[in-house]
Amino acid sequence: MDADIPMCGRDPESPYVELAVEVFAMLADATRVRIVLALRDGELSVNHLADIVDKAPTAVSQHLAKLRLARIVATRQEGTKVFYRLTNEHASQLVTDAIFQAEHALGGTPAHHRREHAEVTD
Repeated sequence: MDADIPMCGRDPESPYVELAVEVFAMLADATRVRIVLALRDGELSVNHLADIVDKAPTAVSQHLAKLRLARIVATRQEGTKVFYRLTNEHASQLVTDAIFQAEHALGGTPAHHRREHAEVTD
């Protein structure tokens, strides 16, 4: 009946709310958050990611498979190597905002509010 009336995704009645919860659930793992942070600047191989997040390549591969199913990461194959990248900037922004919220939870002035940090990100 209302199918042709577009609904804002940020409306409390939005059908995207449940999907957003699934994204939060997917990112509710420290290794996956570290993987998203590592992929902010571009694509990396499983072994490189494993070194960065200090986990076994097999464990990182399993996390990447879940992130891929959730369409948070995509792949590119070059010979026998597979490279992973973020599919868009939103997962990175979501993780960044969560880190900023965590900084606020510690009290004081978070690093992201300090003048020297603001100049670097502008």
